[in-house]
Amino acid sequence: MSDLIIIGYDDHDTAKKAFERVIELHNDHVVDCTGLAVVTVDDDGKSHVDTPGKLVSGSAASGALWGGLFGLLVLAPAAGAVIGGAMGAVIGRLSKSGINESFRQRVHGMLAPGKAAVVVMSSRRTEDKFAESMRPFGGEVLQTSLSHEQEKELAEELTA
Repeated sequence: MSDLIIIGYDDHDTAKKAFERVIELHNDHVVDCTGLAVVTVDDDGKSHVDTPGKLVSGSAASGALWGGLFGLLVLAPAAGAVIGGAMGAVIGRLSKSGINESFRQRVHGMLAPGKAAVVVMSSRRTEDKFAESMRPFGGEVLQTSLSHEQEKELAEELTA
């Protein structure tokens, strides 16, 4: 099972510090990141994404899952856009897993101009240590979980 955690911040500096802390927690084995990014949105509404390079490892399927989820949640246009058949199937699977349109809209709401978010996908974490370490940064937390079966189905859809 993987957890998708998105923590929204009102400023870029706090988000970048929180992102650096997640990297430290990963290195200390408090969280096992299968995906990690910080997204900042400039005053013009343009998104900028920073990922930690080789920190995140895993299979091609987990890479496809992370990239696809990240793209659909953060980089995809808002609801109402024309979506191709393949992406429609993926979004249908996402809706069944708890990542529905409401969740996506809440993510987009966090990413207004001038704001930022840390996006973490983890396969395991020590919840109390992770929460305590992230508490000083504050932020609005959105979280959902994907079962192994849901992960596999989504990865298959995204690699098809």
